[in-house]
Amino acid sequence: MRSGVVVIVAAFALLAGCTSEPDAAPIIAPDTPGGSAQTLSPSDASRAIPPPPNDADRKYVAMMIVHHEQALAMTRFAPDRAENATVKGLADRIRFSQEPEIGAMKQWQRTFSAAGGHEDHGSMPGMATQDQLNALGAARGKDFDRMFLELMIKHHEGAITMATDVKGAGTNVQVEEMADDVIAVQTDEINRMKALLPTL
Repeated sequence: MRSGVVVIVAAFALLAGCTSEPDAAPIIAPDTPGGSAQTLSPSDASRAIPPPPNDADRKYVAMMIVHHEQALAMTRFAPDRAENATVKGLADRIRFSQEPEIGAMKQWQRTFSAAGGHEDHGSMPGMATQDQLNALGAARGKDFDRMFLELMIKHHEGAITMATDVKGAGTNVQVEEMADDVIAVQTDEINRMKALLPTL
């Protein structure tokens, strides 16, 4: 009888050993070039994967493309209508920074299948009205310079508001980095334009 109990216990132990899950293999997380890679457990690795973009990220990118496009439309008036050389230089600076940003945001949309919709211009802070754009296009010389700076300061302030909002509501690291760039670059440009405006 005792030998039968031993056999049953041994068989149970063997079965338990066969059904237990093996330890999962560690995962190597690559680092930046020249950096040392980390070894993560599967559970740590799953937590390290950034979450997918959310609605706030997608809306921000779609709206900021339209916002930037209006800024570019405003800068295209400057070569023929501006009188002040610094205003012309600021318009060039804005165009040269925002054109590649639009390209990067459109690439982000393709990567995440997040094509923009028909964004309502009026819902975006800082956007100029069509009447304001028409007036800017009709202005010349110092009148253009002042109007351009006033509209662009407001436009930039609106972009910073949008960027600040998405940093609190979004989840995508790339969008956060794009928002950080908008805040840094456009804050500097606002300071330049506000310093120039009283001199005109």
